[in-house]
Amino acid sequence: LCFCTKKPQPMLARLNELSAFRPFWFVTVTPYGKEIEPFVPDKARVLESVRQLSALVGARGVGWRYDPVFITEKYSLEYHLSSFEKMASALSGYVNTCVVSFIDLYEKTKRNFPQARAVSMDEQKQLIQAFAAIGQKYRIPIRTCCENASLAQYGADVSGCMTCEVLEKALDCRLNVPRSKKSPRTACDCLLGADIGMYNTCPHGCVYCYANYDRRTVERNLRQHDPASPLLTGHLRAGGSIVEVR
Repeated sequence: LCFCTKKPQPMLARLNELSAFRPFWFVTVTPYGKEIEPFVPDKARVLESVRQLSALVGARGVGWRYDPVFITEKYSLEYHLSSFEKMASALSGYVNTCVVSFIDLYEKTKRNFPQARAVSMDEQKQLIQAFAAIGQKYRIPIRTCCENASLAQYGADVSGCMTCEVLEKALDCRLNVPRSKKSPRTACDCLLGADIGMYNTCPHGCVYCYANYDRRTVERNLRQHDPASPLLTGHLRAGGSIVEVR
């Protein structure tokens, strides 16, 4: 069971309920301010919760995601390098890897974050080369997620962020994986089974998000959440059905 989150804190007290599923965690910690990630908890608190999580499940079962990376006048190359080193220093010994990816300009992203631009190949090379050197210093290998394979020559592992190999190493066991499922993303070699999630339900409000249409839709869905319902938000509508999958 793999978790991807910006806020692991609420789960820490209930980790014993998940132990049979051998969970693997990716926690996203980025250097952006409230104008970009308005409702993400303070970075120092998130870094501390990663350290607490790691102490409970072991560093092998925790990965750090530094993504999406984008460049603006404020969030320059120099800003990223300084922020990345501070975070790497804080997480050294607590995570088994760091996954880096660059912003994708989805339609929702372009609408909610119109000033965003693609990160040039030259900027990607500079960042990955510097991140790899910082990662080596703090014993955190750098992986990329769905990025150009040529970045391997600058020190990144480009083989994928949640592959069979990554998970077997994290869990210290062999996985018997059916090969029938292929990732819908061409450049992705990660293992994908069933996503437990829903668009327009994350309250963090990040302007670069591809999963939320707008704040009003998210707030409406959050108001409909009922812990007693089998659905993440709202209840089964007339004529609807729930199908259990293997």
